[in-house]
Amino acid sequence: MLEFLNELLWGKVLIALLVTVGIGFTVASRFVQFRYFGRMFRILSASQAFQKDKHGHLSSFQALLLSVAGRVGGGNIAGVAVAITLGGPGAVFWMWVVGLMGMATSFLECSLAQTYKVAEPDGTYRGGPAHYISRGLGARWKWMAGLYSILLLLTFGFGFTALQSYAVATSVDDAFGIPVFYTGIALAMVVGLIIFGGVRRIARVAEFLVPIMAGSYLLITAVVLALNIEQIPDVFMLIVNSAFGLEPVVGGGIGAAILMGVKRGLFSNEAGLGSAPNVAAVAYVPHPANQGVVQAFSVFIDTLIICSSTAFIILLSGIYDPAGMSDVGGVALTQSALADHVGDWGRSFVSFALMLFGFSTILYNYYLGENSINFFSTENQNFFNTFRVAIIGLVCWGATTDLGTVFGFADVTMGLLALVNLIALIALFKPGLRILKDFDDQIAEGIEQPVFDVARFKDLNLDAAAWEIEPEDIERVRSRGGRSSQPATERS
Repeated sequence: MLEFLNELLWGKVLIALLVTVGIGFTVASRFVQFRYFGRMFRILSASQAFQKDKHGHLSSFQALLLSVAGRVGGGNIAGVAVAITLGGPGAVFWMWVVGLMGMATSFLECSLAQTYKVAEPDGTYRGGPAHYISRGLGARWKWMAGLYSILLLLTFGFGFTALQSYAVATSVDDAFGIPVFYTGIALAMVVGLIIFGGVRRIARVAEFLVPIMAGSYLLITAVVLALNIEQIPDVFMLIVNSAFGLEPVVGGGIGAAILMGVKRGLFSNEAGLGSAPNVAAVAYVPHPANQGVVQAFSVFIDTLIICSSTAFIILLSGIYDPAGMSDVGGVALTQSALADHVGDWGRSFVSFALMLFGFSTILYNYYLGENSINFFSTENQNFFNTFRVAIIGLVCWGATTDLGTVFGFADVTMGLLALVNLIALIALFKPGLRILKDFDDQIAEGIEQPVFDVARFKDLNLDAAAWEIEPEDIERVRSRGGRSSQPATERS
C-alpha cells in the first residue's frame, strides 16, 4: 500500500503539480527568480540593518541559513548519485531546470508565509502554510490548515528526524568505526541542549554550522574541478546531450533522465512542500517579497550549487560507468568517486559531510515540528517540552533501528503534505502576485528597499502587529536604501 501511494503521489500527481506551479508562477511573475537574482545579495546585506531590533528577531540571513540547513541533506550526496545511476548524466540537466523553476515556487510560498505571519506575545513571529491557509483561504478552510500541521509534525517532526539520526549514526560508524548506539546517545544529548534553547539557539547553530559544512563541500569540489579542468567541457556536453537522448547509452534513456532529474530535484530543494515557509515567516524584514527573493536563493544553493558539486565529483571520476554497469550506487558511488580523485580519505570526507548535513537537518526538522504544534497551542509549554523529550528519544531510537517502513510512511505523508500546500498555493496565486506587484512598483519608483504597508492590504486578513516595524529600523533601511523607503500611504 505504501509503495502504491508513493508511486501515485510522486510518480504522477505531485510531479505534474510541482512543475505546473513552478512554471506557472515563473511566467506570471515575469521570471522573478531571474529579475531579482542580483538583488538577493543586496537584500542579505541590507538585512544587517534589521538584526538589532529590540525583540531580537531572526534576520533574513539567519532564516536563509536555517532553511539551507534543512534543504541541504542526504539528497545532495546520495540522491544525486541515485539520479545519475538510474537516469544517466542527463538527469543532472533536468535537476537544474527543476531547481530554476523551483526558485519561483519558493518565492511564492515564502512571500505568502511572510505576508500572513502572526506576532507572538514575546514579539517574535510564527507562520507558514498553516497560517496562510487559515488566514488566506478563510475560516472554512481551517481544517486544511490543521491537516497540514499534523502532516508536518508526522513527516518532519517525527519521521525524518529518526531517519536523519540513522543517517548520521551510520555515517559516523562507516567513517570512524564508532558504534551507532554511542553516536545516538551523543547526538541526542547535543540536540537536546540546542532545541531547549528555542529557535534563536537553533538559528545561531545554523549560522555557525551551515557555512562550514557547505563551504568545505564546495572547497573539495573546487579541488576536483581544478584536477580535472580539461574534462569539464566534455562533462557539460555529456550532461546536455544525455538530457535530450543524444548519447548512445545514457542510463535508462531520456524518459528516465527527465523522471529522475525532476524527482531528485524536487526531493532535494523541497520547493513546493511548504517546509521552508515555516522558517521564512520568522524573519524580520521590511517587505514579504524580500524573504521570497532570499528563499529563492536557498533553492539555487541547494540544487544548482551543492547538487551540481556531487554530480561533477561523480562524472569527472573514473568510477562512473555511463552504460550503467557500475557496481556501486547511492552514497557509495559518491564516496568511491571522491576517493578516485583525492585518495581514500575522500570516503571519510563524504561520511563526515553527510554527518554534518544530517545533524543540521535534525535541528531544522525539530523546528518544523514545533511550529506545527504552535498552530494548535501557543501557551501550553507542556506540549512543547513533551515534544522536545520525544525528539531526544527519537534521535536515540532512530540511530539504532532499521527504518525502511518509517521511510516509506514518511514519503507518503510528505506527498500528502505537498499536495495540501500546492492546492493552497494555487488558490493564493493572485495574492502572491499582488504582493510581488507592490514590491515591483516601489522598485520602479526608485526605492532601493521597499517597505510593506499593511494598511493597503486590509482585505487579506493580515496580522497588523506582525508588520509593526520599528522607526529606527526604517531609518537604517532608508540610509542604506537610497532615495526613499516610505510606505505607499506616506508617499501619497
